[in-house]
Amino acid sequence: MFVTPAFAQAAGAPAGGILNGMLVPMVLVFAIMYFFMIRPQQKKMKEHQAMLGALRKGDQVVTQGGVIGKVTKVKDDTEVEVEIASGVKVRVVRSTIVNVMGKTEPVEN
Repeated sequence: MFVTPAFAQAAGAPAGGILNGMLVPMVLVFAIMYFFMIRPQQKKMKEHQAMLGALRKGDQVVTQGGVIGKVTKVKDDTEVEVEIASGVKVRVVRSTIVNVMGKTEPVEN
């Protein structure tokens, strides 16, 4: 019923300290997140930027809105002109192009 003084005393501090107990798991969680989430997203972004940089006249593209058309003019770094029907051309922001369905051969100069 009574607690002896030996059992009532507080336990000593852990030998490893708080740093080893908390820091190592946090570093491991960050490393796992980096390799499974951050790194693949960066790779996907680089591939998308390369695809947008390689756009040229005659490519068939799909926009984020689902519009399929053919590139008729690459205006500048931010804009392209896409023909979505015969005689119907729209200006599209380059970053909204999701996929290039059909690539054309480079034009010889």
